[in-house]
Amino acid sequence: MATINLSHYNKEYLPDAQTMRIGIVVSEWNDHITSNLLKGCLEAFTDCGIPDKNILVAHVPGSFELALGAKMLFDTHRIEAVICLGCVIRGETAHFDFVCNACANGVQQLALSIGKPVIFGVLTDDTEEQSIARSGGSKGNKGTEAAITAIKMIGLQRELEKNNW
Repeated sequence: MATINLSHYNKEYLPDAQTMRIGIVVSEWNDHITSNLLKGCLEAFTDCGIPDKNILVAHVPGSFELALGAKMLFDTHRIEAVICLGCVIRGETAHFDFVCNACANGVQQLALSIGKPVIFGVLTDDTEEQSIARSGGSKGNKGTEAAITAIKMIGLQRELEKNNW
């Protein structure tokens, strides 16, 4: 995901998104957080003119399953990008590190192997309070940022394909 806060974006600087087809895979684990990420994502898409019929939402049990869920969406639907939304909060064991690493690597490997945008919208925070702040709270909504990243990446892919020499 982008390193700047894209929660506040200017539609004038975004590609035309009205015909974009996007999948969203959402982790059910920490759903009080991930549902807010999804809400931010969907609100940004609506604001940018993407019709509901062009957005496919699928749920998976946890963040570990996001990459496979994204692959399933690409394999079964004609979509241009998939956003992976999840939330992993540090606990008392190394489980956090394993899940975060596997999730990030899985998303990256999928994107590189299929050559389409797979957006990492997974919060990896130390506390629940940090996750709440980043899912519509004081730090913005990383779901919104993931939506804007997807729009920009699809726009880039379309532009490069159009200008292919």
